[in-house]
Amino acid sequence: MADAKRGVAILGVFVADLAFRASRPPAMGETIIGSGFKMGPGGKGSNQSVAAARAGADVTFLSKLGKDAFGAIALATWREEGITPKVVEVDDQPTGAAYIFVDEVTGENAIIVVPGAAGSITPADVAAAGDAIQNAAVFVTQLEQPVESALRGLEIANEAGVVTIFNPAPAATLDDAIYPLCDYVTPNESEAALLTGMPVGTMEEARKAGDFFLSKGVGSALITLGEAGALLHTKEQSTLVPAFRAGPVVETTGAGDAFNGGFAAALSRGMDSAAAARFGCAAAGISVTRAGTAPSMPSLAEINALISSGS
Repeated sequence: MADAKRGVAILGVFVADLAFRASRPPAMGETIIGSGFKMGPGGKGSNQSVAAARAGADVTFLSKLGKDAFGAIALATWREEGITPKVVEVDDQPTGAAYIFVDEVTGENAIIVVPGAAGSITPADVAAAGDAIQNAAVFVTQLEQPVESALRGLEIANEAGVVTIFNPAPAATLDDAIYPLCDYVTPNESEAALLTGMPVGTMEEARKAGDFFLSKGVGSALITLGEAGALLHTKEQSTLVPAFRAGPVVETTGAGDAFNGGFAAALSRGMDSAAAARFGCAAAGISVTRAGTAPSMPSLAEINALISSGS
């Protein structure tokens, strides 16, 4: 008998996060003094891999790196977190980087991502690593690498009967062919609004956005709503999964990645969608109490403790 599918495979991008804290972003042509700076591992796919690994999942990460100092940070990060890389290293392109402005008062952020080498991941690259996707219980991808590569990963997973999570971030115009390949689509409010062409400012509007995704062939829409939690919207139910308050908000940059990584880890262990969404909300609730993206991801013990507390 073939081995059962297990763990989480994630296709995405690693970038070095360059995070600047200040009272406000500078205007064009202006220089301001900030209150803090930190460099660390980032990129949605890599962050989600760290989140899933810390949440107890066996994780394989598919990507592309430059052979440079930032690439060395990526490899060291994955080694430390127990993540298995299926990564192409190239000499002619740099590893990606991200400028992150963090409001020193609210913790809100604005980000510019340059994917670097990972921006050239091709469908052929994804197919070459297809065994990692086919053998996983859950496959996750986003849109920091080319959309056609995300599509190929979803196709491979769908054909192999692997649960698929599509985190359409940063939001972009999509061909309708991608939606039927998605068991779960996990946009935030602004991404859902861009993809559906409708406002997503109220619960009723979020449900209408969920209906849009269902009409395109998505299995379940899971729209993250910040401090309100996440809306799990299917043909059978539409349920708000409340957010967790683990402490004062320090930085929101990694919250979506914490949610997606935690949600994927929970699904890979056999949790149903509602319980997995609650697990993801707990992971996100802890992450926002800490600075950074990958460094802010909580452990399985921390997530379980928060869920048990009911906070």
